[in-house]
Amino acid sequence: MNYPAVEDDFTRFLSECRKIKPLTREREYELAVRYHETGDPKTAQQLVICHLPFVVRVALRYRQYHLPMLDLVHEGVIGLIKAVKRFDPFKGYRLATFAIWWVKAYIQNFIIRCWRLVKLGTTQTQRRLFYHLKRLKGQNESILNDQALRELAEDLDVKEDEVIEMEARLNAADLSLHAPLADNGELTFMDVVPDPRPNPEEVLAAEQMNSDASLKIFNAINQLDLREKFVIRKRYLEESPWTLAQIGRHFSITRERARQLEQRALRKLRAALQAPAENALLN
Repeated sequence: MNYPAVEDDFTRFLSECRKIKPLTREREYELAVRYHETGDPKTAQQLVICHLPFVVRVALRYRQYHLPMLDLVHEGVIGLIKAVKRFDPFKGYRLATFAIWWVKAYIQNFIIRCWRLVKLGTTQTQRRLFYHLKRLKGQNESILNDQALRELAEDLDVKEDEVIEMEARLNAADLSLHAPLADNGELTFMDVVPDPRPNPEEVLAAEQMNSDASLKIFNAINQLDLREKFVIRKRYLEESPWTLAQIGRHFSITRERARQLEQRALRKLRAALQAPAENALLN
């Protein structure tokens, strides 16, 4: 019995790519000049479509990372689009020669993002280490010896500690917080992760302290006379505080006299706030 062949999305995409005819140097130059001078989106689209087989060839170099090939091609196409926008046809080289850096960069960044739940490479040096170590470990699955790590550190001009740290991160597996700690499965890692949020007792204590502080400040301000209250409100409790000169003009006094009035009000507030809570409540 003949069963129908199972064809996935990537296989169908490859079939379509095989139908695309490559551009001649002359035709590519003509399209690139037209887009460079006019910015015509249809011309850019034609350049991108005709280079899809090129993106597929680059993406296939990364199949050892076991990520969906369509996703790798998709990222490579984004890199190709960026390259088309920046391509200068008057430099004399082909678009593929210019675009390969962009295509590889977008594919590699995608691999870095997807390789672990926690980011492995956040700097250019870490990304270089990631790919070099993956290549070396692909040649030999065993842990790299000290000599190989030392030579890699020299080649990439990085510290040996950085190479050792990246290798350890590559060897470590992601661990689910819901994974059981024991065979019975009743206790998970999530159950033993400390909660950084304050507990209810701490929340209640903080609210009580804020309430007490607010009451104490309210009572302290009520001990000031009308002018002192006005100064404190205008100088410290408004979004646009008044200057001492403005206070002086309001009360028809000098700036120095306004400063003395402010200092007297502040001394009263400090004394009231430092007093025991019982005394504040009685006032």
